[in-house]
Amino acid sequence: MRLSEFIIEHLEDILQEWESFAQSLLPATEGMTVLALRDHAAQILQAIAAEIETTQTPEEQFRKSVGLNTEAAWNDSAAALHGTVRHESNFSMLQVTAEYRALRATVLRLWLPNVTNPQETLDELVRFNEAIDQALAESVDAFAGRTSKARDMFLAILGHDLRAPLSTMTLAGQALRSPGLGPERVDELGSRVSKCASLMTSMVGDLADYTRAQLGKGLRLSRQHVDLSTTCAWAVEDATSTYPQTQFRLTASGDLRGYFDNTRMHRVLTNLLLNAAQHGTPNQPVLIHATGEPGELFVGVTNQGPVISEEARRSIFEPLVQLRAGEQGVKLPTNMGLGLFIACEIARAHGGGIEVQSSETKGTTFTVRLPRQQE
Repeated sequence: MRLSEFIIEHLEDILQEWESFAQSLLPATEGMTVLALRDHAAQILQAIAAEIETTQTPEEQFRKSVGLNTEAAWNDSAAALHGTVRHESNFSMLQVTAEYRALRATVLRLWLPNVTNPQETLDELVRFNEAIDQALAESVDAFAGRTSKARDMFLAILGHDLRAPLSTMTLAGQALRSPGLGPERVDELGSRVSKCASLMTSMVGDLADYTRAQLGKGLRLSRQHVDLSTTCAWAVEDATSTYPQTQFRLTASGDLRGYFDNTRMHRVLTNLLLNAAQHGTPNQPVLIHATGEPGELFVGVTNQGPVISEEARRSIFEPLVQLRAGEQGVKLPTNMGLGLFIACEIARAHGGGIEVQSSETKGTTFTVRLPRQQE
């Protein structure tokens, strides 16, 4: 049987193998539906089968082999759309290429036992490999384009976020040089400069942690004996200075002592409180409740506001993820998109994690879980 005919007739068998392999690419595919796992696989296979049957001259074959394809733009192809969707689903470039490697192996493993004409087989193998390499190139090109766009957006937001505190510090410095400033005015300006410096230090810390995580080095912890109730109060104080119009209510119960990195846990709680204040309903309080149990500690941060969709919840802890404006009523963030990612990485480094639940009746709650480790 010709390879192109085999692909069309056995499309479902190949798709099942594609689905099984995609399912193994955790954590990107965790919770994905069958439809999402298969994505554009059927259209990609149909395009490959059609390409095998397409007549091409030696010149066209050479140009294709060296990546000089002159056909229509790739943006509208199924493979290009697949690369875009996989990027949005938080796949890595390695996982995308692995899907095509597995697809190539699957098709050949299923088809070769049906081969009867060796010479015809060789020709079809060449065309098949050309077609699947072309599809892979289209997916990778689209994936890389999305990655580049995300990086550019990240740099733009970083520049925007740094400009505000820098401008405030510049104006404060100019004001401090004015003659006749009273002690109260000097104290006020000094407080503004201190807050701006603290904000910029936090941003630099997030960037450093993000870089370490992306390089696979992990986060370094400096553990010490900590009473988490004190850390929560510290985080509430900092969040209040950033969002003075928001009321933060802290409650605690149980033994909250443990062996943690106090500075990093402060960052986790501060990031969650700032996120809750930013996305919460105005004039509604943000609740933070810490609970100590024999083996674990839990800290929940709750705000009332728009429900976060299931799709958004699945990717909300990924780096540089920004919820689309208008999606489930969520406002577009004006930060770097690293806060929740860093918070989750710190919780994982402590052996715990962060979960999110969101509903119209109970609001949105981010819950930090931490094992009560000993020195």
